[in-house]
Amino acid sequence: MEPIPLPSHVHYELLLQLLERKTMLAVSPQSTQQQQVQQLIVTLRKALALQKQLEQSCDRSKLPVEYRWSLNETNPREIKT
Repeated sequence: MEPIPLPSHVHYELLLQLLERKTMLAVSPQSTQQQQVQQLIVTLRKALALQKQLEQSCDRSKLPVEYRWSLNETNPREIKT
């Protein structure tokens, strides 16, 4: 069976670091934009948690997972079986 392609966890981490360290500082405190950035951070954390649940489910079902760094990748960097 072909591995199931999933985003590498580093993609989430990079986005979260950017939002928490740069974007949050660039918006006004107590503003609508700050609330939106906070919602985006929460959503990304939920997405990562859901992906980890999917990975665990695949692991229990003995389905291989392939972490992707881009859409153009031809040689997988890491395969979890």
